[in-house]
Amino acid sequence: MNTIVIYCSNWCPYCIRAKQLLDSKGAVYEEVSVDGKPDVRAAMAQKAGRTSVPQIWIGEQHVGGCDDLFALERAGKLDALLA
Repeated sequence: MNTIVIYCSNWCPYCIRAKQLLDSKGAVYEEVSVDGKPDVRAAMAQKAGRTSVPQIWIGEQHVGGCDDLFALERAGKLDALLA
């Protein structure tokens, strides 16, 4: 199974939704909180090219945010990435 990393904030509803989808798939992920950590958020932004959370990587592939994750699910492509 690919390593999954999700940069998130505790109060972000999109982060919560993305984690719920991953949980429903039985996926194990590393959660990196950006709350009160401007250096971690800056590193995420440099890596992702985006400043919003969540930012999700599956393996080496940057998936994007919550909407991008759900788009993969709707297209039937998420399970293959998680495998």
